[in-house]
Amino acid sequence: MVFRAETALLRRHGHDVQTFAVSNDLIEQTPRLQAAAQTVWNARMARKVTALVREHSSEIVHFHNTFPMLSPAVYKGAHVGGAAVVQTLHNFRLLCANALLLRDGQICEDCLGKLPLAAVQHSCYRGSRSASAVVAAMQTVHRAAGTYRTGVDVYIALTGFARDKFIAGGLPPERIAVKPNFLEERPAPGTGDGGYALFVGRLSPEKGIETLLQAWAELGATIPLRIVGDGPLADQVAEAARTVPGVSWLGKLDSAEVREQMRGAAVLTVPSVWYEGGPLTMIEGWGVGLPAVASDLGAMSSMIRPGENGLLFRPGDAGDLAAQVRWLWEHPGERQRMRDGALQTFHDTYSPERNYEQLIKIYGDALQARATRSSVQH
Repeated sequence: MVFRAETALLRRHGHDVQTFAVSNDLIEQTPRLQAAAQTVWNARMARKVTALVREHSSEIVHFHNTFPMLSPAVYKGAHVGGAAVVQTLHNFRLLCANALLLRDGQICEDCLGKLPLAAVQHSCYRGSRSASAVVAAMQTVHRAAGTYRTGVDVYIALTGFARDKFIAGGLPPERIAVKPNFLEERPAPGTGDGGYALFVGRLSPEKGIETLLQAWAELGATIPLRIVGDGPLADQVAEAARTVPGVSWLGKLDSAEVREQMRGAAVLTVPSVWYEGGPLTMIEGWGVGLPAVASDLGAMSSMIRPGENGLLFRPGDAGDLAAQVRWLWEHPGERQRMRDGALQTFHDTYSPERNYEQLIKIYGDALQARATRSSVQH
């Protein structure tokens, strides 16, 4: 979504944007040893990026994901072609094999700033020790080679919290800018008078689904909950929709339908148990004036101003989630004030206009870094 939004934003402002996307599904068709080697260094993709940069006379190559099909080799490919390199850090893949800094449902920083031996020991990537070893090898090789320090001219962290984590993990502070996610267009505000709370997201353990369902086992039908999304915990959510009063599961909806659900909701629940990157769900909610009750953790802690655009609860504490949602539900005056605050938050920080200003500043810094690098080389 961010890839598409930034492309549209730049084109709307008159920039010439070429896109290059490779499906990670291709890895299933690649022999295992070859796939492992290419995850560490894919020379073919590096050459492809060099050719594209030269073909289009590109000044900047902005990467959103290089894992696993592109590999960090593409940074060199862009530099060889003469472009500056920008990398958005949507998750913690450079620091953690599973990209979440989460293991067994708990925050884990065992590999932060260290050799990722624990990732292999605990099979952190897809439950496979061999696959985890490949990711660990990629991280180790490129840290040792200095790829992460010199291959990227400017990194984009989504929050100040994430920036601090990447600095702790070894990325150079002077190369990490903070620019949040945003929405491509300003949505129409909602009324919040639909009489329900809302969850939107992947139905997976790191999203705090268990905490959410436990909270509604306590709240019951007093505050109806609508759950939107699909994922590995879909059966558990379906069971809750059958047995827990007030809970309904709408399945996966398209973006327009999600936006409509947000316009009518009284409160958005964000019970994630991982740090999150820069949750678009909260930003979408704020765009229509929907306050959030979210885990006091990671990105959520740095994005929510309690009492202004939402409330925070203790991560993983279903009782506290239920208490915060109940309080907001029972105080319509405060809820309206937070609705106004949510809209103001969106306007000040997450609007397309504000994001364009930030993005162009980052691109300018990347071009300056490219010019400095070129003068040193010559």
